[in-house]
Amino acid sequence: MPSISLPTRQQVTAFLNKDRWTTSQAADLPNPVPPCWDFKGRAKRMRDHLTLREFSGALGDIGTLVPILISLTIQGSASLTSSLFFGGLWNILTGFFYGIPMCVQPMKSIAAIALTNKFTPGELAGAGLGVSAIVFFLGISRLLWLVTRFVPIPVVKGLQLGTCFQLCKKGIALIKTNASFWGDSVIWSDNLWWACSSFLLVLFVYERRRVPVALLIFILGVVFALAQTGSHQQFDQVHPGAHFVHVVVPSSEEFRTGFLSAGLGQLPLTLLNSVVALAALSRDLFPGYDPSLTHITMSIGIMNLVGCFFGSMPFCHGSGGLAGQYFFGARTELSLYFLGAIKILIGIVFGESLLVVLKWFPSSFLGVMLFMASIELGLVARNFTLHPQDEQRRRQDFVVLLCTAAALVGFSHDGLGFLVGMAAGLVFWILRRYGPNDEQMPVLALLSADGEGHHSPPTGSKPVTVHDNRLADSYVASDSSLLKGKARVALEGCV
Repeated sequence: MPSISLPTRQQVTAFLNKDRWTTSQAADLPNPVPPCWDFKGRAKRMRDHLTLREFSGALGDIGTLVPILISLTIQGSASLTSSLFFGGLWNILTGFFYGIPMCVQPMKSIAAIALTNKFTPGELAGAGLGVSAIVFFLGISRLLWLVTRFVPIPVVKGLQLGTCFQLCKKGIALIKTNASFWGDSVIWSDNLWWACSSFLLVLFVYERRRVPVALLIFILGVVFALAQTGSHQQFDQVHPGAHFVHVVVPSSEEFRTGFLSAGLGQLPLTLLNSVVALAALSRDLFPGYDPSLTHITMSIGIMNLVGCFFGSMPFCHGSGGLAGQYFFGARTELSLYFLGAIKILIGIVFGESLLVVLKWFPSSFLGVMLFMASIELGLVARNFTLHPQDEQRRRQDFVVLLCTAAALVGFSHDGLGFLVGMAAGLVFWILRRYGPNDEQMPVLALLSADGEGHHSPPTGSKPVTVHDNRLADSYVASDSSLLKGKARVALEGCV
């Protein structure tokens, strides 16, 4: 009878790390984040970042959270108490496990369709459960590892840039909610004057990272919301006390409707933006840190396989939320501990009655914060190629990036943007691999046999000589041989 041997610790570690994107350059950098069991290292890192900027960064993603949370709760699709409680719990657990400000944000595609179709709590839960189960399976089975192996960097950067434009558009839409400078329709606490003022404030302190601008804007927004609640005599509708979550079990019909209507559209968005693009952004913002795609997919699955059964709206991670929290100052898990504790406290103490105050929070502030957080996400697209010295390859990678971002924005769908980018990348790969090797022809045309750069123009053309006194390194590929030399090049062209 054959014996069964258990895998060794080294084999288990190699299997768990199989889906990492560590490059040779990244492997040489020390990991800035201590592991979760290194309590002393984590405590020292949080102590070094114990500033107001860290707490300000915790609020960098509320421009996405608050409008969706309010809309779903007012419609009756989600429970405010459950969403705040489980959202805060996932914030704390995510911060402990990852050690970076990896945000917990709503699944935006599901939320948009739920608001359009007026989903019941069971239908919303069915959409979140279906997506999370598939994402969890793809992660734990390592099938998602294929994405990390075959998806080119320009496609990932294009997804981030396209998401940047999408979120900027949503931020502007929030600002336009009360787009008035003057007139009878202007609201004193929410208008374009406050939008412009907060936008200029963020720009002025952009390079002054110690200024907790998000915290200042949030406090001012809370003051305005409380003032509006009092002026409309609605404080009697706020009921402090102990609020609890309730179980929501979707029926088979609700599960089918929710998953087919909203879940399928959310699936590519979650896999690409919440997993692939998030891992890439984490490596860009924290050099040396290399998150596992398996861990990210499993955490997304666990969050919703638990929370959706209690009426919470579906949550995921996201590159936009991480960029927003990083932009406004978050650097460690301390920001997530702070945000999670506030969510749990508010959810238990005030529960659904908090909507009375939240609906008066200025949308102009939320829009500006979402807009600026989106800009931070778009900045990471600067490093879109692994071949910065190869002008032709760099141009091709930039075309792939633009195709991906433009398709994502044009179709408003991450999956279609991904397919367009992959198609463009595949065409260029085929041309590089099987096409004619003429990428160096412009350089060869400038060099004559004597190496002095003399070139005869075609008959009937007027020669124009342009002298370039720069000393350059010339790398010329010809017949599979590499000619390297330093030359003073005199260029002769034709017009």
